[in-house]
Amino acid sequence: MLSAAVQILAFALALLGVVGTTVATLLPNWKVSVSVWSSIMTPISQMQGLWMDCVWYSSGVFSCTMKNSVLSLPAYLQTARAAMVLSCMVAAFGLCLASLGLKCTRWGGSHRAKGHTAIAAGGCFILASLLVLVPASWFTNEVITAFLTTDLPDSSKYQPGGALCVTFISAGFLLAGGVIFCLSCPGKRSRRPDYVSSADHDRFVPYRDEQRRRELQTGRVQAKNRQTVRLQMDKVKQQKSAQEKLEQDQQHSSPSKLPPKDIKDSYSLQEYV
Repeated sequence: MLSAAVQILAFALALLGVVGTTVATLLPNWKVSVSVWSSIMTPISQMQGLWMDCVWYSSGVFSCTMKNSVLSLPAYLQTARAAMVLSCMVAAFGLCLASLGLKCTRWGGSHRAKGHTAIAAGGCFILASLLVLVPASWFTNEVITAFLTTDLPDSSKYQPGGALCVTFISAGFLLAGGVIFCLSCPGKRSRRPDYVSSADHDRFVPYRDEQRRRELQTGRVQAKNRQTVRLQMDKVKQQKSAQEKLEQDQQHSSPSKLPPKDIKDSYSLQEYV
């Protein structure tokens, strides 16, 4: 699994990407006019965004008009609206997952759970970057195609604005953060103990891999069985030695029995007397 410093760097890149995507979604300068007027009451620049059209006059007045009608908008603009909003939502959800998957935090579960959460956050960031790149590329292509193919005067032509630059940069940040988080594979066990979230946050519980735990439990059970068998064998040997010692004591303590006299010898002695 990646180190905590690399994960913090990826989180910072993803955060910059989320902020840039949100700002680019609200900016009105997705495309700007080419021509510039020198009159006082004529507009200097015209800008069009996803949600409003703005005009900047030479007198310093800045006026914007909201795009209320959705059906009157072209397909690429409607797609850009939906994709940018969805990208912001997915990226925000990815930030929540990333905060749980960071190694420097106490919440988020065990070492393996944090790794899976970090990978899920990286997937969200990559998806958000794709949702940003697709509408931005389509929008840029439409603006450049209209500029090169139409025979309109310069006052009606537009070129890509600064919001598109912010969009592409934000997509790059999201993609970089997502790739770094996806490298947080929990396959290898870390040497340093991680912290497991519990009701008492002051307790630090070292994480043990499930397979290692099972091996230790199996070894303990086998050792316990061997110890039990050894104790039983020692007990049997002690009982056997005690019984043998008791038999030997009984043999030494009991008097030797004399052989019985023959009855015929006693009768013959009486007759002789």
